[in-house]
Amino acid sequence: MKQLADIGSYAIMVREVFKKPTKWRIMKTLILKEIDELIYGSLGILIFISFFIGAVVAIQTAMNITSEFIPKNLVGFATRQSMILEFAPTFCSIIMAGKVGSFITSSIGTMRVTEQIDALEVMGVNALNYLVFPKIVALMLYPFIIAVAMYVGIFGGWFAGVFGGFSTSADFIEGIQLDFIPFHIVYSFIKTLVFAFILATVPSFHGFYMKGGALEVGKASTTSFVWTSVVIVIANYILTQLLLG
Repeated sequence: MKQLADIGSYAIMVREVFKKPTKWRIMKTLILKEIDELIYGSLGILIFISFFIGAVVAIQTAMNITSEFIPKNLVGFATRQSMILEFAPTFCSIIMAGKVGSFITSSIGTMRVTEQIDALEVMGVNALNYLVFPKIVALMLYPFIIAVAMYVGIFGGWFAGVFGGFSTSADFIEGIQLDFIPFHIVYSFIKTLVFAFILATVPSFHGFYMKGGALEVGKASTTSFVWTSVVIVIANYILTQLLLG
């Protein structure tokens, strides 16, 4: 029953976010600040992780090619498919649930504890629109860093495959080009936009409605990470079934 009540509260929160908008002069500054913190600030860790994920996928694929009848370009093909379809959009989003989600929950939760949200409401400001809407808009740029993660992951696979002696550069590049389906990119970006909305709203929900003191802020951040990851995994299954099933 508690979970159903939370879902209802979450739906109400999302509806309230788009009501009584803050003045654009103020909102523009908030959006730019969120882009810097949530998007630009996450680029480094995603590049680092994506490079080594692509490298590991290439090495593991090459190590499991035990038959001479299996084409050597499979290493590049498997790396491309893995990074585009799952690792870049989904795995990176779960990483972001820990980094960005915890940051959002703790920052809003701290404002709740220190009564800054109450002060906004007393002044007649729609606190949900003021705090959550800029995060939603900023994370609509999330597909940009996922596109970078795809590229870096494939490059990491090429680097590990070629310099590790598991594949030649020509075979790897041939595998990257083999049977490429452009809709897979569209599918990944659709997933990424949905994940971006989840990353902006679920942590905000746990921060905005938390109760207690400083200790509860940490607990709310942990709960936020768990539920954001769960919702991302469920959404991933549903979208894959709808778009590729």
